[in-house]
Amino acid sequence: MTIRHTRRVFLSAATMMAAALATTACGSPQDTASGGGDSAPVKVGLVYSQSGPLASYGKQYIEGFKAGLDYATKGTGKVGDRKIELTEVDDAGDPAKAVSAAKELIGKGTKIIAGSTSSGVALQVAPIAAQNKVLFISGPAATDAVTGANKYTFRSGRQSYQDVVTAKSFIGDAKSKKVVVFAQDGAFGDANEAAVKNVIGGAGATVSSVRAPASATEFTPFASQIKAAKPDLLFVAWAGTTGPAMWQTLDQQGVLSSTTVVTGLDIRATWPTFGAAGSKISFLSHYFDGASDTDAAKAAKAKIPGGTLDLFHPDGFAAAQMVVRAAQEGGDDVDKMIKALEGWQFDSIKGQMTIRAEDHALLQPMYQAKLAGSGTAYTATAQKTLTGDETAPPVTQMKG
Repeated sequence: MTIRHTRRVFLSAATMMAAALATTACGSPQDTASGGGDSAPVKVGLVYSQSGPLASYGKQYIEGFKAGLDYATKGTGKVGDRKIELTEVDDAGDPAKAVSAAKELIGKGTKIIAGSTSSGVALQVAPIAAQNKVLFISGPAATDAVTGANKYTFRSGRQSYQDVVTAKSFIGDAKSKKVVVFAQDGAFGDANEAAVKNVIGGAGATVSSVRAPASATEFTPFASQIKAAKPDLLFVAWAGTTGPAMWQTLDQQGVLSSTTVVTGLDIRATWPTFGAAGSKISFLSHYFDGASDTDAAKAAKAKIPGGTLDLFHPDGFAAAQMVVRAAQEGGDDVDKMIKALEGWQFDSIKGQMTIRAEDHALLQPMYQAKLAGSGTAYTATAQKTLTGDETAPPVTQMKG
């Protein structure tokens, strides 16, 4: 496990206003976001995947975080008189490493932990935050279980429910519609099938599935089963190196032209794997470069290496905005940080974000997208933007 210390200094335009309000309420401006008036740094621990299977996601997260921190503090490096001190830790996607890192950071006085590229990691770190009464802001981890995990846990990315609701939007009213889930056997396929049955089936659709062994390399039999089912919507949940062959077979067997086929749009590096089938697929999307044209998106593009935004840049960017908000309004008081974040609306890369007070779900825009191109050169365009209210998950009772 490697630990990297980075000292960054940022100032917010809201600092003076926050100080003035706190003076009115408490009688001393030194008692505001400085935790008693000293200039000790605000310690922030970033525990995420620098290596391991989700390292590419982690790279986007940290790039987005640093761009967001610069944006939220107007590049001056401070919250009040306090520096933001980042400690970056590689969990390699391993929950045990993440828990160990979180405990070590907490032991050193860190009261804000962010990151969690992996859902498995997020679900292990959330209880640690509650036990130690520190703020935890989960990142790209999409599991619905992070929402409502406990009052100390927030999220800066989307959750699976928002993905599936976006998929549902391609068929409108789901009542009496037939939906087939095509997925590999295993936990990943199980989770996707369950989500579709819960969200789209719960809206009145009949949901069935066609499952393939993870080792399958011949997909014609599965394509035949799908065509015979005559679905109104085919939801494809696939992972691994067999993706290109699977999509090519679905295309050759006429599946892509016989129904609406929806899958998630992953990071840009994966787009060529769809091949010629890419233009025939409807994509649900968390984010891609060009999906929004907000001030925050423009600022992020100016800071991100290469100037092209990708899937998880918004998660890091929003996390930084949440960290700055918490430090400005709460100082070192975690309960005040929580109150400052609950119900907060802010503009970020994707547009308006709302932290729902009841369960800390992050309401945000989601996108319908199409791909065009060939070879290694593909572009995505937004067909429709769904608002945060349109993709809002049901309120979850806070567990702790």
